[in-house]
Amino acid sequence: MLVQQILTLKGDAGVVTMPPGSSLSEVAALLSSRRIGTVVISSDGQSAEGIVSERDIVRELGKRGVGCMSDSVDDVMTRKLVTCDPSETAESVLEKMTEGRFRHMPVMEEGRMVGLISLGDVVKARLSQLAMEKDALEGMIMGH
Repeated sequence: MLVQQILTLKGDAGVVTMPPGSSLSEVAALLSSRRIGTVVISSDGQSAEGIVSERDIVRELGKRGVGCMSDSVDDVMTRKLVTCDPSETAESVLEKMTEGRFRHMPVMEEGRMVGLISLGDVVKARLSQLAMEKDALEGMIMGH
C-alpha cells in the first residue's frame, strides 16, 4: 500500500500546525484539545520546520519542571525531520519509523507538506491490506 492510499483512507483532516515561537504550554493545550500526539511547527502551514510530540513535552517537564512550559517550542522541537513522499510504500515508512524510533511523519510533495501519517495509520492500513489478501486467498481455496 502506498502513502497516498493511506492518506486517502485517513480522510482529509489537514495537518495541525503551530508557528515557530509558540510556547510549550500553547502546544500542550492544542494537543489536548485536538486529542492528538504531535504538532508540526510551520511558519506557513505548508513547510515543516520541526515537529513536537507529547513525549517531547513530557521529557522536558521531567528534566526541567513546569517552568519549561513558557519556553519556546523552538528549543524542544525535532528539527531534522524524516519525511516521506506520497508514492512511498507503507513498508518503507514502517522501516523509517522503526529505525528512527518515532511515530509521526510529514508527507512532502514538491517541498510542500500534503499530510501527516502516524504509525497507527500505517499499521491500520497494513492490517486492512492483510485482511483483504486473506479473504482473497480463502476465496481461491474455497473456489469462490
